[in-house]
Amino acid sequence: MHEEPKTWHHGVVARYWAEFNTDGPEIAYFRQFIERDGQPALDVACGTGRLLLPYLLAGLDVDGCDISADMIALCRERAEREGLSPNLHVQPMHELDLPRTYRTIIVCGALGLGGNREQDLEALRRLYAHLEPGGLLVMDNEVPYADRRQWRYWPMEEHGALPEPWPPPGERRRAADGTEFELRSRIIELDPLTQHSTWEMHAQMWRDGELVAEDEHTLRMTLYFTNEVVLMLERAGFVDIALHGGHTDAPPTSEDEFVVFVAARAV
Repeated sequence: MHEEPKTWHHGVVARYWAEFNTDGPEIAYFRQFIERDGQPALDVACGTGRLLLPYLLAGLDVDGCDISADMIALCRERAEREGLSPNLHVQPMHELDLPRTYRTIIVCGALGLGGNREQDLEALRRLYAHLEPGGLLVMDNEVPYADRRQWRYWPMEEHGALPEPWPPPGERRRAADGTEFELRSRIIELDPLTQHSTWEMHAQMWRDGELVAEDEHTLRMTLYFTNEVVLMLERAGFVDIALHGGHTDAPPTSEDEFVVFVAARAV
């Protein structure tokens, strides 16, 4: 459990997230649980505030936490521009230790990122401990077979193709202030036995045609199938576990890329 989590959500990548990762159907989907099941709420792995800022602007009582100090700093900057002063914490999920408990905790796109199985199970225990009795955890998980690029390396005969070569430089993405970003990623390892994959990200930031920042980070992921997550939630103490397909209220099917787990702390 003492292994240091590895993520790429720092430096230039964090700035990219703040500029471009600002919308998506998850925002409205998770909001309904906060409005229906109660506040205060906690946005775990809040990043630069994609979900958190719209909730705060709507007057909801929501705190945020993230493993990346860079992400939290950018989230705070964005919030302050809107006249907001949210409670933000720099903590990994498996070390979560916050000053209050919550009626609703949401985890969007973060299960399995950076750590290992022991850390992920401890994270679920910490989330359980931070819920009020009867409180609700709402957490999504991308099924391993949703990412076709990664899934192709699961068969034994494909392992030798890793690591992938770096893709060639491509088009840059321009921010509102004219800053340009280019992100390139590659898979360097996939172990179907432990269900771990490791990726590298090369990120560049340009201004007026000049390279002003450049980062390279590693992301380690633990890949979970749906029934595994249910068993982990049960082991962490959760009850009344319900599954939704995608970010909808429908039951999950094999065609869904995401499964949402809605689980309660016992009263």
